[in-house]
Amino acid sequence: MKNTHPASALRVAHDSPSVVVSAPFLKWAGGKRRLLPILLPLLPTGKRLIDPFVGGGSVFLSTRFPTYGLSDRNEDLMQVYKTVRDRLPALMTVVRSLFVEEYRCEEAYRHHRETFNTTDEPLLKAGLFIYLNRFGFNGLCRYNAHGDFNTPYGWPRRVPRLPVEELAICSSRLASAKLKTGDFTDAMKAARPGDVVYCDPPYLDLNGNRSFTGYTASGFGLEQHEAIVDIAVYLARRGVPVLISNHESPQTRELYGGATLHSVKVRRSIAANVSSRKAVGELIAVFS
Repeated sequence: MKNTHPASALRVAHDSPSVVVSAPFLKWAGGKRRLLPILLPLLPTGKRLIDPFVGGGSVFLSTRFPTYGLSDRNEDLMQVYKTVRDRLPALMTVVRSLFVEEYRCEEAYRHHRETFNTTDEPLLKAGLFIYLNRFGFNGLCRYNAHGDFNTPYGWPRRVPRLPVEELAICSSRLASAKLKTGDFTDAMKAARPGDVVYCDPPYLDLNGNRSFTGYTASGFGLEQHEAIVDIAVYLARRGVPVLISNHESPQTRELYGGATLHSVKVRRSIAANVSSRKAVGELIAVFS
């Protein structure tokens, strides 16, 4: 195994000209905002950043690559990004109509969630996705086995703030991105020398506690994690660096045994009980 570097040994390049931190407009379970001070200095420069698990987009929004290849298996999420990029003014009209006191109640939330699960209208569906993300529990994006969005109501104390500036910034940044719905294998195998790949898959279980993998109906297991490593090794041999984040555990250390490992403590943000949101160990594996 290659060397493991503690977080304290890393120089955090907050003032690097290649880094411009912008807040995501979506709340996202497993988002990387707390990891950015460690992660960003580890990202090599390149012509394109490929992110096959874009999620809330915090890594994409906090870097300045010339171009981006952003993808995710969540079709609803990718449709939101396409709408933000291509139809922001129309989307804002829909979202403003939803971020009102009248809809800050469980009955309205359930009604809009049902509409989201049944409508085929892309603009309305994108607006409802943002509403459900902000009014639902902890920004959780969860689907049942039938593919229906089923995150419960979050009981916000007031109408959540409409992320106007964040949406505008993201729309502008997405002009340099190609967006695709699909599996990570296709996105990673499209990488070429000059690209940098960052993978933030649903995490492996930790200490007997199941990690959240319900971002899509199909889930995510060990077989998929092993496939990511296989492709990462292949790409590294071709001169394409690949970074992967995951829980720190004996299992992940073995899984990423051929990489340089960087260890960091990050506070959890998904637990319902605030007191249980403890700092846990995470690894950033660098295949190069």
